[in-house]
Amino acid sequence: MRYGEATVTVVDPRSYMTYQPFLPEAAAGSISPRHVVVPLRRVLPKAEVLTGRVTTIDQDRKVATIAPLVGEAYELPFDYLVIALGAVSRTFPIPGLAEQGIGMKGVEEAIGLRNHVLEQLDKADSTTDEEIRRKALTFVFVGGGFAGAETIGEVEDMARDAAKYYKTVSREDMRFILVDAADKILPEVGPKLGAYGKEHLESRGVEVYLSTSMDSCVDGHVVLKNGLEVDAGTIVWTAGVKPNPALARFGLPLGPRGHVDTEPTLQVKGTDYIWAAGDNAQVPDLVGRKGGNENAWCPPNAQHALRQAKVLGDNVISGMRGFPQKEYSHANKGAVAGLGLHKGVAMIVMGKFKIKLKGRLAWYMHRGYHGMAMPTWNRKIRVFADWTLGMFLKREVVSLGAIESPREEFYEAAKPAPAPAAAQEPKKTEAKAS
Repeated sequence: MRYGEATVTVVDPRSYMTYQPFLPEAAAGSISPRHVVVPLRRVLPKAEVLTGRVTTIDQDRKVATIAPLVGEAYELPFDYLVIALGAVSRTFPIPGLAEQGIGMKGVEEAIGLRNHVLEQLDKADSTTDEEIRRKALTFVFVGGGFAGAETIGEVEDMARDAAKYYKTVSREDMRFILVDAADKILPEVGPKLGAYGKEHLESRGVEVYLSTSMDSCVDGHVVLKNGLEVDAGTIVWTAGVKPNPALARFGLPLGPRGHVDTEPTLQVKGTDYIWAAGDNAQVPDLVGRKGGNENAWCPPNAQHALRQAKVLGDNVISGMRGFPQKEYSHANKGAVAGLGLHKGVAMIVMGKFKIKLKGRLAWYMHRGYHGMAMPTWNRKIRVFADWTLGMFLKREVVSLGAIESPREEFYEAAKPAPAPAAAQEPKKTEAKAS
């Protein structure tokens, strides 16, 4: 695109993009949380970045209504529109989940989970009440896909390292539980590597319960459908994602699960000026359909999202200039997953062959692939620097839980001092004459 040919406006409630595959490592302290996010204004210096939300879209007038962080909502006209709202955690009406659960979709949640886990160790170390200790040292993770398996692997690793610095807390005192409604974990890497991942986690003391789900978790009392009941101080929810529910307000054609329905060119069906990609789009998988699966769709993962973005950008420019649109087609390159420091599984697809790796070599593949996929060289270098320092320096086990309410201590100090209690004079006793 030539400079000045168009004005690009990006509307997002956050001023940064998050590389979600690194959230488990950020939660474990292997990567600085600031290094897994990319500031939009820095990487898009020629674009207009608005921090806010799109609440409605009027397709007839080609106008979007913007709700900024502060102030009144206003209308923003457009000629071409790109829908890339991503996905949110898929939850169910489970009693207690909204109050007790911690998600893993944003860097804020990764930071919060790290601080929370370390605070639970602090809590257990500071009391002799066995009931309180047992609850604080019980960690339940719901969801055995990439997010769940990687997060429990990384967090268990971190907790094991942190326990070395506590006199009354050891790894044997902790209880890690992984729950999934399916009959296997890590389905993305195939049944054999998924079975290896389950066995590996169990060898580290993680209890894995498959073909079951969580019925309730009110006040941290977890009840599973298989009959297990346990009090847990930490409940992490990673049981899948769903398209951003805001899509329902935009008047776009949606698929059965709420994704924006697109053509192979990433154009929204029925339009010639709207495109969609990433986790909120239902994009036909042309490679899978050539193999005979007429209902194949591109899975919502970083591998497809990054490649769809490039095709989408080219197609928007082609649409502006009246050129033909290019269809998106990508053959699966495999999948990699880290299960903690020096531990992982990987399935690499090379043509008709699938190479399956596990252990340290798979962990190297995981870090190498995602390290190079991380947007911008600035962030790539920072991530690799974190990893390099981690080879020589011990993992930080500091909890910054007060970061969630940073003004609390100042507020307490600034409150007016209570009035001193009135001094009471000693009671006088009269001596009786004998």
